[in-house]
Amino acid sequence: MRYLPLTDADRAEMLEKIGVDSVDALFEDVPQKARLDGPVDLPRHKSEMEVERLLTQMSRKNIAASEAPFFVGAGAYKHHIPSSVDHLIQRSEYLTSYTPYQPEISQGTLQTLFEFQTQVALLTGMEVANASMYDGSTACGEAVLMACRITKRRKAILSGNLHPHYAAATHTLAKYMDIEIKDDAAKPGGLDDIAADIPDDVACVVVQNPDVFGQVHDLEPIAKAAHEKGALLIAVFTEAVSLGLMKTPGAMGADIVVGEGQSIGVGLQFGGPHVGLFACRNDRNYIRNLPGRLAGETVDADGRRGFVLTLSTREQHIRRDKATSNICT
Repeated sequence: MRYLPLTDADRAEMLEKIGVDSVDALFEDVPQKARLDGPVDLPRHKSEMEVERLLTQMSRKNIAASEAPFFVGAGAYKHHIPSSVDHLIQRSEYLTSYTPYQPEISQGTLQTLFEFQTQVALLTGMEVANASMYDGSTACGEAVLMACRITKRRKAILSGNLHPHYAAATHTLAKYMDIEIKDDAAKPGGLDDIAADIPDDVACVVVQNPDVFGQVHDLEPIAKAAHEKGALLIAVFTEAVSLGLMKTPGAMGADIVVGEGQSIGVGLQFGGPHVGLFACRNDRNYIRNLPGRLAGETVDADGRRGFVLTLSTREQHIRRDKATSNICT
């Protein structure tokens, strides 16, 4: 088939180069119970119209998020999105190429990223923000990896009041980077224990505010305790709107702030992924270890305001093993 260009000989050569006996060996880390033992139970084919009608019937069995109050979102909730959002994103000056590697033809996208970063920095009380991550949970894991690179340490403490999905994603990323994760016990209403027991060899302490139980905390004592041990404080949020209501994580001493941006204009999408927000202090070492992209402001040869990708070559598809992140958005 013209759309399947690899021959059996091609596949055998690649497997030999990788050092495995079969394609199945590439998936040995996937638990057997998570694998399919046959084709998915779906009709072999249907017309577009038939599929549309069938999915519409299925969707009518659900209660839409906008039809009733609900409290099971665990960080993903229905928010009003002003019509101005759709108006702005459809303006012609912003409709440029998605991947802004050529600034001369990508000014709209680059300016959008720059303004987005500015908003995130203001909301979090931090000085630097990147142009987004995959979602909040993977941003949390990437923040731990970044803290380990900065401190040259290989241990992290996760608050028991952290969203379990964020903790799970962090464990997954840390496992393959040989980073030891300590899970603090869940304690609704308090975080005192975590500040009192930070070892000298810990890279970072990860806390959520408001936490997964809905409690609001003063992070300053934890930040002080972490900094006394040479560790970083990573502040996590799952509800970005809360950043406009409380003292910012940056003002409370956080070194890295990450979380979910779904509530500032992204639909629920059946639970995600949505958009991860990532910010940090204005420190050269931090910026050089920051995952993702940074759009910056500059001037062109004629002195006119312009935008460029200040840092963009740290993604896996470009830098491979030297990349700071293997997640791109």
